[in-house]
Amino acid sequence: MFLTCLETVTKELISWMRGHESSVFSISVHASGRYAITTSSDTAQLWDLDTFQRKRKLNILQSVGIQKVFFLPLSNTILSCFKDNSIFAWECDTLFCKYQLPAPPESSSILYKVFAVTRDGRILAAGGKSNHLHLWCLEAKQLFRIIQMPTKVRAIRHLEFLPDSFDAGSNQVLGVLSQDGIMRFINIQTCKLLFEIGSLDEGISSSVISPHGRYIASVMENGSLNIYSVQALTQEINKPPPPLVKVIEDLPKSKLTSGDLKIKVTSGRVQRPAKSRGNQMQTRILKQDLTGNVENKENELSDGLNKKRLQILLKGYGEYPTKYRMFIWRALLQLPENHTAFSSLIDKGIHVAFLNLQKKYPIKSRKLLRVLQRTLSALAHWSAIFTDTPYLPLLAFPFVKLFQNNQLICFEVVATLIINWCQHWFEYFPNPPINILSMIENVLAFHDKELLQHFIDHDITSRLYAWPLLETVFSEVLTREEWLKLFDNVFSNHPSFLLMTVVAYNICSRAPLLNCNLKDDFEYFFHHRNNLDISFVIRQVYHLMDTTPTDIHPDSMLDVFVALTKGQYPVFNQYPKFIVDYQTQERDRIRNDELDYLRERQTVENMQAEVDQQRVEDEAWCQKQELLRKAEETRREMLLQEEEKMIQQRQRLAAVKRELKVKEMHLQDAARRRFLKLQQDQREMELRRLDDEIERKNLTRTQEAVAEEMREDADAYRQKVNLEEHTFHRLIETDQTQNQATQQREEAEEKDFRLKSEKKASVLSDASRKWFLEKEIEHTKHPCNEVVPRCQNEQVASSCLPPRSPQLNDISEMDSSTRISLSQRRIQWDTMEQDLVERVRNLRQRLTARARNRCQTPHLLAA
Repeated sequence: MFLTCLETVTKELISWMRGHESSVFSISVHASGRYAITTSSDTAQLWDLDTFQRKRKLNILQSVGIQKVFFLPLSNTILSCFKDNSIFAWECDTLFCKYQLPAPPESSSILYKVFAVTRDGRILAAGGKSNHLHLWCLEAKQLFRIIQMPTKVRAIRHLEFLPDSFDAGSNQVLGVLSQDGIMRFINIQTCKLLFEIGSLDEGISSSVISPHGRYIASVMENGSLNIYSVQALTQEINKPPPPLVKVIEDLPKSKLTSGDLKIKVTSGRVQRPAKSRGNQMQTRILKQDLTGNVENKENELSDGLNKKRLQILLKGYGEYPTKYRMFIWRALLQLPENHTAFSSLIDKGIHVAFLNLQKKYPIKSRKLLRVLQRTLSALAHWSAIFTDTPYLPLLAFPFVKLFQNNQLICFEVVATLIINWCQHWFEYFPNPPINILSMIENVLAFHDKELLQHFIDHDITSRLYAWPLLETVFSEVLTREEWLKLFDNVFSNHPSFLLMTVVAYNICSRAPLLNCNLKDDFEYFFHHRNNLDISFVIRQVYHLMDTTPTDIHPDSMLDVFVALTKGQYPVFNQYPKFIVDYQTQERDRIRNDELDYLRERQTVENMQAEVDQQRVEDEAWCQKQELLRKAEETRREMLLQEEEKMIQQRQRLAAVKRELKVKEMHLQDAARRRFLKLQQDQREMELRRLDDEIERKNLTRTQEAVAEEMREDADAYRQKVNLEEHTFHRLIETDQTQNQATQQREEAEEKDFRLKSEKKASVLSDASRKWFLEKEIEHTKHPCNEVVPRCQNEQVASSCLPPRSPQLNDISEMDSSTRISLSQRRIQWDTMEQDLVERVRNLRQRLTARARNRCQTPHLLAA
């Protein structure tokens, strides 16, 4: 699953946000707009909306699902609610767990499904499949109230607090949408059922409340969309009989149980205080404060309002309540509501100056256009100056749009604005009010010389940075809500407040203005909306009103507020009359000349129309002929092009055929070469096989010959050994004749030596045979080496024997040769063999020397 981020203005795709495996059912955005939390059934993910990258991910066990994860309003806290009714609060930046709410009482335990939080983030409302509604105090971290809805409510599907501009975020009205499709609005403090929307026949599927709490949009079960006005719904609250709310008990400071917290909402009549038994009423006479009588009289308004109290209310909340704003404005402006005088102005009809108003100001709503035309015409009939005032539609349009359903109030508001807040505007007519612009420039020079110098350096006058704001009364640069907020303060203060607002707007926008260097940039800035906090601008205006010196303060040059007179409207002639009269005469003369010109032009246009018609007919006939000719040429060109295409296709086909034929020949040739190569390789493999067979047979013969030679050598060696033994026995027998005892001992030693010698000879014979076999094998592996002659082997073998006798010397020499040959291959065997041969040599030498000493015969010595 993935989320799509779109630009609301251009509707362009900004980014994809991937990471969820199941569907996302909740999205919560931080108050700063930097972070967002998306929630699905298995996980919740925190996103950075600057980079659209995932910052953190909340993973949970499958047994514990997520109900909702969201930001608390105006806070840096994340609230996570799980299906096991556990609620945790986390710090957004560090994701540190701040606290956990305790479990609700068992007697009123419900599985939470829906949640709602007040705008100040202090109260959490939770509900589910029950008619009980839990209210948690997030500051005290405890459940402080349980509201029992009517018995008809079995489950709560949606909760949402109703915002109010004057409750400082502590919303008191909670909307509860139940399973029957009815959304009930209750006061969570008094538990008073205020009103309800929807019905059993026309149930509500889902609902949402506008940010300012003025409208409720509901999607009905039948698919329709209903928009409800909260102002119209709340009017029914004050009508008798209102519903009855029965409070059982409210003990927030003691140890609370579910019975102590429960408050029941019931229907019935409101209980009123009983009347006194006596008919007499006690009255008290309040003495008037004679000292403040004059000041109070100035501040007292019609309809029982007090201007000072309204100003205190305005400074406290920044604006008037929406549903009372028009009433307060009418009281502040002291509108006379002269129906007769206004009717006489309307009866004069649409003024000629505004007959073609829609051409200059195209307005989609025809109703709004008619109201604007009537209001401007009434102003033009009231005073001739407004006939030629080019900015009058811009000045009156925001008020016309606001009071389009009451044209009398609209006219009187605009007229009051012109008389009081547009003082001295028309003294330099038709030029802008230079005197008013000078006042603004003086105030700006006093409070921000750098900004004024920047304007002067770039040739920007007050006609560019002040007059566009005044002639449109800030309607071009402010939104509807900001404009209403501003004029709540304008109408509640001295007429100089409007001029100070121009200065404050420039000062609050000094950073972007100081970065502007082109005149077009300045013009764009003062004719389009900018990112500016109107509350900060209003505070700056009050600061300027208090800190501006008296000599340059506009209130010393402007008169105080003067209301319209009752019965008849006052005469407005604060303008150069001769200029207006001259312009009126010139306008009449121009209008008459224009009528004459229009008549003559109409005659000429009729004649021209006939000539044009004839010319059009002639041109049409010529065009038809020309089209026929071009069509014929086009057809011919198309045929030629088709023929050329056919020829080219044939040529391409022939070329392709040739290429295919050449490729086929190449393939056949390559196949033939591969076949010949294969046959050649097979013959070579057969030859190599025959060569290997011949070599194998030769090797076998060579090995047999070598083996035969080795057997012959072994037999010769065995004969030598036997001869030596026979000679040795003869010596022993001679020695025995001299000394029988010594002879027996020597015979024993000689027998032992003979056995050892035979064993040694056998070992030497085997070693020699093995050595010859290894030599032959190496010779077969390396044919380049020559076979060592047998005689050399015998000489080498006989050269290492001891010098006892020629036979023994031959044996020693052969043994030594064998030892030297074997030492080249096996070092361990040579070491053992050398020791053994040395011991045998020593023994033989001792025996030979002993025999020689005893016998002392010449023939033995010669032997």
